Amino acid sequence: MNDTPPLVLDDVGLTLPSAAGPVEILRNLSLTLAEGERVGLVGPSGSGKSSLIAVAAGLERPSAGRVQLFGQDLSRLDEDGRAKLRRGRVSLVFQSFHLLPNMTAEENVAAPLEIARKPNAMDEARAWLDRVGLGARRRHYPHQLSGGEQQRVALARALAPSPALIFADEPTGNLDSNNARHVADLLFELVEHTGAALLMVTHDNGLAKRAQRVVTLRDGHPVAPADVPA
Repeated sequence: MNDTPPLVLDDVGLTLPSAAGPVEILRNLSLTLAEGERVGLVGPSGSGKSSLIAVAAGLERPSAGRVQLFGQDLSRLDEDGRAKLRRGRVSLVFQSFHLLPNMTAEENVAAPLEIARKPNAMDEARAWLDRVGLGARRRHYPHQLSGGEQQRVALARALAPSPALIFADEPTGNLDSNNARHVADLLFELVEHTGAALLMVTHDNGLAKRAQRVVTLRDGHPVAPADVPA
């Protein structure tokens, strides 16, 4: 096991400009995600959950504090350096799927494998689609798939490169209850199979409790369990 945690946020702050003046999104936020750990991130709308994901993944620069991804301080890397660090090691799953509309399901799953120059990318993509129950739909385009099917393709695409760290931002937020349950089951099953660490934003407390640890944000800052209303 690697002693270096895949993710460390140390006293992170994020302040963004607005028409009404600077807005403090995150403040004094510290969080460590251990190798293979699954963490659910909950909190009311506007509490900074999605912003935390953006900062942790190196998609947004913090205004204060330090973010370390696989032991590297992201502030020392430019955009290309951050992208190179993420490649093949970090995957993101979003509420709105973000599949490429002009690619089939198997082409969407194969895309990150091809970028990483993995051999047999299409064969791997087909195997992953089989794993999420969509082998028969591999040649369908996103508009030909239901929302639940699109999110299953997105999960296959995220897991196919065998990442060490997955960020999931409301992965079941656009789905009905049956599809949400199926996608959640798949997410935890696949994450456990690959051994990836998971940081998952969700408004669903039941889903969050399936993680090993739940972190609650309020006003951009983690709050202790005793401070969280029942």
